[in-house]
Parts: sequence; structure tokens; C-alpha cells
Amino acid sequence: MKKIKPYNDFGSFLRGIFPFKVQKISVNAGFTCPNRDGTKGRGGCTYCNNQTFSPEYCRTEKSVSEQLAEGIRFFSRKYPDMKYLPYFQAYTNTYGTLDALKGKYEEALAFDGVEGLIIGTRPDCMPDELLDYLAALAEKTFILVEYGLESTLDKTLLRINRGHTHAESEAAIRRTAEKGIYTGAHLILGLPGESREEILHHAGTLSALPLTTLKLHQLQLIRHTHMEREFTEHPDRFHLYTVDEYIDLCLDFIEKLNPSIVVERFVSQSPKELLIAPDWGLKNFEFTAKVIKRFNERHTWQGRLFIPLTVNKDKTL
Repeated sequence: MKKIKPYNDFGSFLRGIFPFKVQKISVNAGFTCPNRDGTKGRGGCTYCNNQTFSPEYCRTEKSVSEQLAEGIRFFSRKYPDMKYLPYFQAYTNTYGTLDALKGKYEEALAFDGVEGLIIGTRPDCMPDELLDYLAALAEKTFILVEYGLESTLDKTLLRINRGHTHAESEAAIRRTAEKGIYTGAHLILGLPGESREEILHHAGTLSALPLTTLKLHQLQLIRHTHMEREFTEHPDRFHLYTVDEYIDLCLDFIEKLNPSIVVERFVSQSPKELLIAPDWGLKNFEFTAKVIKRFNERHTWQGRLFIPLTVNKDKTL
């Protein structure tokens, strides 16, 4: 009998939807970002170097179909019957004209073996017209929109040059979920200026939102970023977690998290040539195994300390 994990994991979520194995395939569709082209700002978020999460096959000179073919060729050797979810990951994948976006999405959906889409974007880049289109797609196929929040604190969003507020994040999540679309969020734990208490407060804030999935990852200092310069000049402003510290932080966070939210991951792994710190030398699956071991040692689970919001029924208008 398969042991149940102490948190609501992404693999189980997908198995509950699909009767076959599915694999995400990253796609770089050549989009930019309003925080880079001057619409919202220049230079992007202070921590961001897009090379850290674009696989080698994701090159903008290749079409969506060419990238999918290369990605699928890699995975199909081991699992010939596997199906796929193109993951529009690089930069802001809802930032463009509706016709251009539809062309990219529909090219991916038409590819043999594709069973839906995962679209990474910003909470300030989801116009109503596009949301209506995605809602129509979601009636026929799997659609997950993943919003990069990074923090729920406006002071942090300003400091890292995100170019949006947490109120915009909440509004985008609610609008998307109300349309019947699977809705995800991405959060960085350990951003400069955030105390441990503030980081754990994110869990309560997100628990009140209609989120389907949540990705966590540790703060990583990456070469050729504004944050690298800030760290070089003011290392005292940063707390870089050890493996054990971060595992305990994750458990404390997940204990407070709404148990209905699917936790997709706890860490991110940047290329060694770009990573400054922390360099833990662990693969994602190795870190996850340590997290599960610590859950079991502490006899705890996702949502153990979750306190749902209650409505005062006696309140008069």
C-alpha cells in the first residue's frame, strides 16, 4: 500500500485528473515582461536572471512545436505512453496581443500528446478578454495559470522591483478561479527584509485565497542580477538559509497552509554556473525526501495549524 504524503502533493493532484502519466515540458515562446520593456519598469525584478529556469532546448529561435518535440523526445525514451503539458514559463506568458497569444497556445495544444497548458505570468497581466478565452479553453482541456507573487508584502514587492501590489495579486487569483480555471501561485521564501514571522504570515494570507497550487522556493542569489550587486555591497541585509533551517521553515509554513492547496514544490535548482548562494548540492527530489522525513519525525502534516477564516453570522448590515 502506497504511503500517503504528509502534504497535498502535485503528483497526486495530476493523478486525480489524468488516467495516464503526464509531464510538464517547458516552452520559451519569446515573450518579454512589462517590468523590462519600460511599461512597468526597466531591468526586471532584482533577483531575476531568466537563464536560471530555461532548459537548453528552450530557445526563442525555435518554434513552440520544435521545443515540444525536443522535450518530448527526451522524456518519451523512458515513458513512451506519457502525455504532456506544455509549460509556458519564461518571462510573462500572457503579455502580448490576444491573437499572438492564441497562436502560441493553440500551436501547443495541437501538438500530438499534449493534454493541456500551464501558463506562467504576472498578476498584473491578465486582461478580461484573455481570461475569457482561457476560461473557454478550460471547459475543454486542462489549464493552469500560475501567478508569480513572490511575496504578499507590498514593502517587499517594492524592494525587489516587482511592479505590482499584493492587492493586484489577490484580484488576479480571485478573477481566475471564479472563471473555473486552475489557479497557482509562486512564492520565494527568504527575500531580504522579511522576518521569519512575516514569511510564515504569507501562509495565512494565501490560505484565504482560492488557490489550486502553490510553488515555494528558497531565495537564490544569481549572477548578473541587481540582487547580486546588493548582496556584494550589503551582505548583512540577507539571511541565506542552511538546508536544515530551510526545511524547518518549509514545515512551519506548510503546517499553517490551507490543506486544500496543492504544494507543487519546495525548492528550485539553478544552474551551478549562475548560482552564487546557497549551494546545497541537492537535487529537488533529494530535498523533498528530506522534507518528508522531517514531517514524519515531527509527526506533523499540511494544515495542522491552519485556522480558516470565519464569518460572523451575527453581524448586521
